Amino acid sequence: MLKKLIVDLGERSYPIFIADGALASPELWQDCLVKRGKVVIVTNETVQKWYLEPLKNALKSIGVDALSCILPDGEQYKDLQHFNDILTFLLENSAGRDSTIFALGGGVIGDMSGFAAACYQRGIDFIQVPTTLLSYVDSSVGGKTAVNHPLGKNMIGAFYQPKAVIIDLNTLKTLPEREIAAGMAEVIKYGIIWDPEFFQYLEDNSDKIWAQDLETLSHVVYRCCEIKAEVVHQDETEGGLRAILNLGHTFGHAIETFMGYGVWLHGEGVAAGMVMAARLALKRGNISAADFERIRALIAKNRLPVSRPESMPGEAFLKLMIHDKKNRQGHINYIIPDSLGHVSLYRDVTDAEALEAVG
Repeated sequence: MLKKLIVDLGERSYPIFIADGALASPELWQDCLVKRGKVVIVTNETVQKWYLEPLKNALKSIGVDALSCILPDGEQYKDLQHFNDILTFLLENSAGRDSTIFALGGGVIGDMSGFAAACYQRGIDFIQVPTTLLSYVDSSVGGKTAVNHPLGKNMIGAFYQPKAVIIDLNTLKTLPEREIAAGMAEVIKYGIIWDPEFFQYLEDNSDKIWAQDLETLSHVVYRCCEIKAEVVHQDETEGGLRAILNLGHTFGHAIETFMGYGVWLHGEGVAAGMVMAARLALKRGNISAADFERIRALIAKNRLPVSRPESMPGEAFLKLMIHDKKNRQGHINYIIPDSLGHVSLYRDVTDAEALEAVG
């Protein structure tokens, strides 16, 4: 059950492959390896136990002996120190400009590996091999790469597209429930920003997703990637339309930064942030009370938080959101639903409105 779509970016276009068992499919790797220099798999200590050997064996079957760079697992390690560890590994192993990095893991590994690929010798190839639901549908697609800074999430990075994205749906079998829930936040986001029929599909089929029904999962992941590919095709570097993908992120990144990276997962912050954005839309008369409740209920149904951390005061949101990378000219940019299936960017939200939205 192999599905394929293309992220259409002209000469930077690349395929996304979605299948169960893709990790051990040598023919996919054969097609995706453009250059024949050294191959370095960047992964973490958790993913290593499950998926490093299957990937290395698949590569070996096509004559590639890959090196392995193992990092600690967790958002708290998505920093300049561990980014530098990747660069040091590449240098110590004499990786050339014809080398390829395989990013085997979730969003942290994908973001750091992609940023390392963008920087090393001014740019080498990399391939995304996401292993979490969140990275399937969000961070592996679109070319955003970054590391965190104590003053803000993803503040240091680059737009740098992979050569391919290979999604093996079987990796969800080893994913903790909390990580699946975090991924569902980004899945739900696509229904709110783009496709109300998909939102309805999620309302009707969330139980099948949690049961890991392959047909349902394949459809959901494909549709999310399809929507993101279309948005990125229209606006690769977030000059306009792509900002809609940040629904919930302005509030959510503030939560992640305040709590300490890794305490709240990215998807958990986004989930609470989407409820806050929806509440702001409700207060402004953009959406009905019924649509607000549908959004809140679907997020809650998928085992995600719908309110801010008890220890985080409202004023902390304002202080942290002003540092968000999406801001322009000192104004906080808010992505707010206009209806179920459509959002817009607003720069006229007052501090009082924002405080009311966070609850």
